[in-house]
Amino acid sequence: MDILHRRGEATVAEIMAELPDPPTYSAVRSVLRILGERGLVRHKEDGPRYVYSPSVATETARHDVLAHVVRTYFAGSPEQAVAALLRMSDVAMSGDELARLQKTIERARQRGR
Repeated sequence: MDILHRRGEATVAEIMAELPDPPTYSAVRSVLRILGERGLVRHKEDGPRYVYSPSVATETARHDVLAHVVRTYFAGSPEQAVAALLRMSDVAMSGDELARLQKTIERARQRGR
């Protein structure tokens, strides 16, 4: 799904080219078929091949996944999730990024969130 969201659309061969240790062509096709059955992926025919794309907009998928992570790993607390992100040793935020985050927090406070 990450590859499809990043690229917008891709064939099985293109997906395999981006995987570090790709499984077989058949395995990738099987996973895409299952994702299609679950409504997460759609495809169109382009000659003899299928071109796959996400069924859900990337922004919607981001929201859904992040909401799930916050509920599952941070007891539903956005505060704990943001604090964990800021504590990560490999995340360095610039002054501009911190200022934008502070403005976002202020807007949320004004909306009563």
